[in-house]
Amino acid sequence: MDNAILQAIEGFVATPWVYLALFAVAKLDGFFPVVPSETLVVTLGVFAAADGNPNLFLIIVVAALGAFAGDHISYYIGRKSGARIYARLKPGSRTQKAYDRVGDMLEKRGGVMLIIARYIPGGRTAATLTTGATKYPLKSFSRYDAVAALSWAIYSAGIGFVGGSAFEHNPLLGVAMGLGLALTIAAVHEGVRILRERRAASRAGTAEQ
Repeated sequence: MDNAILQAIEGFVATPWVYLALFAVAKLDGFFPVVPSETLVVTLGVFAAADGNPNLFLIIVVAALGAFAGDHISYYIGRKSGARIYARLKPGSRTQKAYDRVGDMLEKRGGVMLIIARYIPGGRTAATLTTGATKYPLKSFSRYDAVAALSWAIYSAGIGFVGGSAFEHNPLLGVAMGLGLALTIAAVHEGVRILRERRAASRAGTAEQ
């Protein structure tokens, strides 16, 4: 069964269609994050390490271009109707908290926030919509987003490539390892962020006393 699944996947990733699928998923994830595109990028990185198909360089380039295009669609959506979207969010919901957090980051860190937010679950769409809604300059947005999209593509494909290299003869295990490593890094990042926020809140509370 595993061999049949593996052969079917290998047959698809060896065709040019895989790059079209990658571009479409990365683009869609920029403004409609139903399926995290990291999953596909990591998986393709594993197969790139296992047998050279698809090409690692092309994975990075196509994923970055798709992410860049999707982020700009989200930016324009935010520019046109960002205020209405935010008004419809459920008060106190996880989504609203993500938007509020990104808004604070935008005020404090400017465009650098776009790079950071691409690695926060649910944060990338909130970031691009918020920058659009606040009329952040398009030229500056594009410059920072290019760095964010490229670094994210290198990071995601690199994790998959490392997993694929470790399990060259069993790509499915490599996929599992790559995705596990990506989730672990994301969890650690989120844990560090939460600890920093709690410490900052604690210091603020102490200062008020």
